[in-house]
Amino acid sequence: MTEGTGGGTAIAGLGMTELGKVYGRSPRRLAADAVRLAAADAGLTLGDLDGLLVSHGMGGSPGIELADTLGLRDLRLLSQLNSFGATAGAMVSYAAQSILSGAASTVACVFADAPLKPQRSAGSAYHRDAPEWYGFGGMTAALGFRSVNAFYALAARRHMERYGTTGDQLGAIAVATRAWAAGNPLAQMRDPITLDDHRASRWVAEPLRLLDCCLVSNGAIAIIVTGADRARDLARPPVHVWGWGQGHPGHRKERGSDFGLTTGALTSGPIAMKMAGVTTGDISQCQLYDCYTYTVLVSLEDYGFCAKGEGGAFAASGALGPGGALPTNTGGGQLSSYYMWGMTPLSEAVIQARGDGGERQAGRNDVILVSGNGGILDHHSTLILSPHPKGA
Repeated sequence: MTEGTGGGTAIAGLGMTELGKVYGRSPRRLAADAVRLAAADAGLTLGDLDGLLVSHGMGGSPGIELADTLGLRDLRLLSQLNSFGATAGAMVSYAAQSILSGAASTVACVFADAPLKPQRSAGSAYHRDAPEWYGFGGMTAALGFRSVNAFYALAARRHMERYGTTGDQLGAIAVATRAWAAGNPLAQMRDPITLDDHRASRWVAEPLRLLDCCLVSNGAIAIIVTGADRARDLARPPVHVWGWGQGHPGHRKERGSDFGLTTGALTSGPIAMKMAGVTTGDISQCQLYDCYTYTVLVSLEDYGFCAKGEGGAFAASGALGPGGALPTNTGGGQLSSYYMWGMTPLSEAVIQARGDGGERQAGRNDVILVSGNGGILDHHSTLILSPHPKGA
């Protein structure tokens, strides 16, 4: 290991722009603002950065263009990554590995998006012109499977049919998440909801209702990863990276596969926890990717917080909400706070590890599990973070 990395790696800076209905700035400009904020948060200058990892979604050649916008020169690491919602976790792992190997010393990781437009509905934000369908591949479109919502509804229905999971159990996740959002001043949706509110919300793609689905948001979030020894002397308390892992199941959406029943958490979770030297019993809180209530439920099962098929009962027990045994998505997640792909759970983990949660600060923050989920359950990332150095 190179000098300054003997203590591992840590997240030293967090930058968050305004989030939600934020208009008038392109994704690149938002990303640049977030990187500047993250560097300032860490007490660094942009000139201290020698690595930049950019999440897919800004068009063109976002890494090069963002580096130019920021005036970054002679970078030792520059890349665009895309595992969809699992990208943030992957970026942290690549940044950490680069730092530990000596390939880079201080790496900014950023996600930005601006799909919302004035006077247009959130539902139209990710609308794309329909592709031309050929042969058997057009059958799913003919049957109505033309959106991400429809495929996740299919996954949720599969879980329900196999294990008896109910809509009210999904609703319990939405209610718990909104309860956490009430303490987050950045959350888009802070008014409390009940199971009756969940039952009354309209269908999006049965069995998923509106309150089962994530928000749409404009904005950007960036973090700075550096050597833990160096991070210790910077402006904010370091958030130590104990472990990471990825999982890419490759399930086909066909009879006999495990599509909808399992996720890449089955692979990425054990890898990350083994690296960190922890088990599920050591986890203080979870920040899970919640594009839908269903993804929280199935991820909890696959990580081993409850047995397969018991995620619904676990959620309905109150374990996930304020005062529960396993505080989960303490900032309101993507269901109630803001949708910044995997940067939503990652940013909340940093806030919690630093003790900056205010009204929503969970009682224990020693070991935090962060998940990312991408595609239609195609990608998964896991991080284990802590305010303490590994082994301390």
